[in-house]
Amino acid sequence: MSVAVRRRPVTALGLVLLLAGAATACTFGPAPAEARPGAAGAVAESAFWVDPRGAAARQVAEWEARGRHSDAQVLRRIADRPLALWVPAGNPVPEVLRARAGAKAAGRTLVLVAHNIPHRGCGPTATGGAADARAYRAWTGALADAVGDAKALVVLEPEAVPHLIDGCTRPEHHDERHRLLAEAVDRLKRNKNTKVYLDAGNPAWIPHPADLVEPLKKAGLARADGFALNVSGFQADAPSRAYGARLSKATGGKHFVIDTGRNGAGPLPGDRHQAWCNPPGRALGTPPSDRTGHPLVDAYLWVKRPGDSDGACRGGPRAGRWWPDYALGLARRARD
Repeated sequence: MSVAVRRRPVTALGLVLLLAGAATACTFGPAPAEARPGAAGAVAESAFWVDPRGAAARQVAEWEARGRHSDAQVLRRIADRPLALWVPAGNPVPEVLRARAGAKAAGRTLVLVAHNIPHRGCGPTATGGAADARAYRAWTGALADAVGDAKALVVLEPEAVPHLIDGCTRPEHHDERHRLLAEAVDRLKRNKNTKVYLDAGNPAWIPHPADLVEPLKKAGLARADGFALNVSGFQADAPSRAYGARLSKATGGKHFVIDTGRNGAGPLPGDRHQAWCNPPGRALGTPPSDRTGHPLVDAYLWVKRPGDSDGACRGGPRAGRWWPDYALGLARRARD
C-alpha cells in the first residue's frame, strides 16, 4: 500500500520552535464561530483544521481559472474539508510548523499521520521508512517538538502493527518495531494536547480482532488514546464500527477513529489484494467530525487524502501523488 522511499535521518537536537501559543485542553470540540472557515457548512461543523494549501484546493483554483466551474464546485467536497497531513519522512519540522500555525490560528485540531517506521515494506529485503531505530527516534522527537502545545491527533504508523500479523514484517524486526512504536506513543503523549491512535488495519485485512490485541499492547496501546481503523481503506462505517467495538472490548475499552475518506460506496467486490489499489466506482464517505454519535468512536477522519493515488495501478500515478480525475470521481459519487 506504500512505496518504499529512502529516508534521510533527522536529529531533534537544536530544534527551536518558531511558534508559541497558550496551551489548550486536549479535546476536539468545535472551534469558536469567529474562527471557522465559511466556505461550507460541513466545514463549520468540523473540529479539525482545513489546509488551504492542499492539493484539492490548488486544483479547485486551477479549474476555476480555466473555466471548469462545475468540476471545481464538485471538488470542493474535498478541498473544503479537513484532511490528514502525512508528515514528511525527511525533515518533518517545516511542514508541521506551517500546519501547526494554521491550526492554532483557526482554533482547530491538527490531524497528522506518522508513517516512517524502519523496514516498512515487505519481502526479504524490506526497505522504506527511517534508516534505523536511532533515525526513527530522532524523527519522532522532531515531530513531537514541532507539534508542541497545539491540539493534535496523530495516527501512528499505518500498516505497522497489521504487518506484524500478516507475515509482511520479518520476525527479526518484530521486537524492534514493538519497542519503537511504544517509544513513539510515549514521546508524542508527552505533549499534553496530543492524542495518539495506533493503526489496527481493517476487518477485511485482519479478520479476527483478537489477533491484534497482543501486538497492540506491546506497541503501547495502554498509553495511547486508542486505535485507528480502515486507514487508506474502503470498508464501510457499519462493519468498521462493529469490528472496532470487538477490538475495544478485547483491549479494555479503548476508543478508536475510522478513516472514512473513500468508503462511501464500500469496498470493491472481489479479492482484497486486487481491490485495494485505486478501485473504480468508489465515493467519499462520512465527512470528518468528532460528532460520531457512537460512544467508542472518537472521530471520523479523512486520513488517506481522497484523490491521492494508491499506486501505479489502473492508470494512476505512483503512490501518494495527486490524481485529479480520481478525486473528481470520488466527489461526484459522494452522498454528502
